Amino acid sequence: MYPSSALGEFLRSRRARLRPEDVGLRSGVRSRRVAGLRREELASLAGVSVGYYTRLEQGQSPNVSEEVLDSVARVLGLDGEEIAHLHRLARASRLRDQVRPERLRPGVRLMVDSFTEVPAIAVGRRGDILAWNRLAHALLAPHRPFEIPEGEQRPNFVLIDFLEPEFSRALYADWEQKARDDIAYLEGALSRFPGDEGLTALVEELTAASPEFRALWAEHPVSTCASVTRDYRHPVVGVMTLTAELLRTPDDEGQGVTVFQAELGSPSRDRLRHLADLVAERP
Repeated sequence: MYPSSALGEFLRSRRARLRPEDVGLRSGVRSRRVAGLRREELASLAGVSVGYYTRLEQGQSPNVSEEVLDSVARVLGLDGEEIAHLHRLARASRLRDQVRPERLRPGVRLMVDSFTEVPAIAVGRRGDILAWNRLAHALLAPHRPFEIPEGEQRPNFVLIDFLEPEFSRALYADWEQKARDDIAYLEGALSRFPGDEGLTALVEELTAASPEFRALWAEHPVSTCASVTRDYRHPVVGVMTLTAELLRTPDDEGQGVTVFQAELGSPSRDRLRHLADLVAERP
């Protein structure tokens, strides 16, 4: 699936959301077999030949220039995050090196453990939870064991959200937005680490097992997911509005630490503190 078809899938998804009149063209009377702009329309507006653009969508233009990509992005009306994603996908066709297995550095684990009043997790490029503190476990997956095994048995937040819908739909007040953010996370990881066979296998597993994943994946949402505020419906302390801040660890390929915080003086802050007290009381 990656990287050969990734660029084409992304471009087709963005072509499909545009109408001819959106880019100053007349729609005409001829029926359209597919939604959105035709290849020849986009190519003309971007100043490239139809053949060249077709090869670009087919993943056969590994040396495409940044100028051409920027011209295509302009016609498609891509935002800043989407433009960066487009450039990464184009580069990915030239970057097929295998990536190293994920290992959590002891210093990162210590950092996660140092948070005692807010939930914190270390997350890998595939969405694996590499470490969490007690409060994060109580918030995000209390039905799972606290101790995290190595390898493929690690909890994965994308798998939980799509393959354990009874739990995840109860936890997230806006499950569909959370699901879109999950897919955007994988999209970003795949564009940065096209040689990660585990990422490709994860997408294939989810595509086969979840109709919801298949439908949302076809839209190819793009987001850095660096700062997200959402409502969590905890069964014991109630609804909490928390902001998740993803802090990348530059020395680790695709890893980061996510810290969940509630606004000072808010009811959510009180409920989070209550949850922390409950966790502290456990043996």
